[in-house]
Amino acid sequence: MRTIKFSLICAAAVAGFFFSLMNGSVEIPLTQIFGELDETKRQILMNIRLPRTIVAMLVGVNLSLSGAILQAVMKNPLADPHIIGISSGAGLFGIFVMMIFGDAGILVTPAAFIGAMLAATLIYILAWKDGIRPIRVILAGVAVSAFLGAGISALLIFYSDKVHGALLWMVGGLSARSWQHVEILLPYSIAGTLLTFLSARHLNVLQLGDEVATGLGVRVNLVRTILTAIAALLAASAVCVVGLLGFVGLIVPHTARLILGSDYKILLPGAAFLGAAVVTISDTFARTIFAPTELPVGILMAMLGAPFFLYLLRREL
Repeated sequence: MRTIKFSLICAAAVAGFFFSLMNGSVEIPLTQIFGELDETKRQILMNIRLPRTIVAMLVGVNLSLSGAILQAVMKNPLADPHIIGISSGAGLFGIFVMMIFGDAGILVTPAAFIGAMLAATLIYILAWKDGIRPIRVILAGVAVSAFLGAGISALLIFYSDKVHGALLWMVGGLSARSWQHVEILLPYSIAGTLLTFLSARHLNVLQLGDEVATGLGVRVNLVRTILTAIAALLAASAVCVVGLLGFVGLIVPHTARLILGSDYKILLPGAAFLGAAVVTISDTFARTIFAPTELPVGILMAMLGAPFFLYLLRREL
């Protein structure tokens, strides 16, 4: 049964890919995608929709896996890169580098990774008191996110002439994403995804509790640090390309867990495919539902994610 469910999730990701390619201001039927296209439609497909769809899928994978890792490491079902401030840390450092070096794509992601790691470390320190409790993590995360968000807003105000598309970046959007963004994101996505899948056993052991994990020979603090670094890398690379896209890392891991169970060996691939499907389908609706006006996908994700977050908050407290 679980194999069937996983296959359906994979099918949803494939369906989301083609759904994104087909729909927009110019409709491109599936038969034409696999057949012959006139020059106009070919340019739209190859230079606009295909890179945007690939970026959407990679971002969905990255944020979903990052959320799944953070929920295990911080023992908090409400953990999400956006909610607890890791995305804000990545965004603050990323914007700072953009202002100094301009559109330096090579430097932005490493800087954002440093910001994400510093934010995660700060949250962990603030939440630690004779161990980690979920409520302390979320409260510390909200405080850190607010502080870093204020820093981002200040940078955007004082250096508005150097930051283009600031509003779209703040809410998270995929407009005008090109092959250049695919090239920036792909190496980090591949590396982060492989490292995450290789960490599935450690994530499973962490669910047993620190004492049991230590008894099984796991160096808990070291493993937590490494896993947090992987989650920060995944979140930082996504933030650099699409901005502060929230709630993907909250919604998708929970949904995958409900469908596939809590074994991270199957949960992680399921969350990756489901994340790709959610972001591509959401982005397609966001850019077509109010056509010709394009709605940033971050707004749609917030409309879906905020009620889901409140539901989880009421259930956990």
